[in-house]
Amino acid sequence: MQQCSYHFAISHSGEVSFPGGRVDESDASFTQAALRETDEELGIKPSAIEVLGHIGPPEFEMRGKMRVWPVIGFVHGSGFDPNLGEDAVLPSLDMDAVRSQASKDEVGTAFHLPLSTLISPARLKPTLFRAGKPYWSIDVTDIVQKYVQVELEPNSGSADEVGAGVGGKVEVWGLTGWYLSMLMKRLRVYE
Repeated sequence: MQQCSYHFAISHSGEVSFPGGRVDESDASFTQAALRETDEELGIKPSAIEVLGHIGPPEFEMRGKMRVWPVIGFVHGSGFDPNLGEDAVLPSLDMDAVRSQASKDEVGTAFHLPLSTLISPARLKPTLFRAGKPYWSIDVTDIVQKYVQVELEPNSGSADEVGAGVGGKVEVWGLTGWYLSMLMKRLRVYE
């Protein structure tokens, strides 16, 4: 059995998010844009990513200027053999390498978010996406603090889901938290 991990980046603005950005003219699709952005931000080559599909619906980011089309993929660690048997243990992604090659202009740090974190009641907080749709925000303060200095005010965050989190915490919340909750529901991890 393997331990599943999800990979996140904490941007210079302090928000926890997946890699992503605008579709360029050179991108043939939303998926190609996601793969290019992952390479630009985290240095993970498209050839290391097995695209699993999309999860949606697409949503506008908070400023309403960009529609987000989430692409789900599995990132293979180095030394991956595509001929491995169905029950073989997959190599882990080297997060130290990802952190060292990540874009310093766009990414503060990158970290694993283990499945155990996604289901830990102590980390989960019921939240309303855009003040109406329920989802789980996830406290990751202690995980992020292993890699970067985090100084948040106790009254930080706001109802508009912009910033690192609420109440002096770093959280996976807002659009990132909403899509992660949708994925966990689709996988039947959350009900």
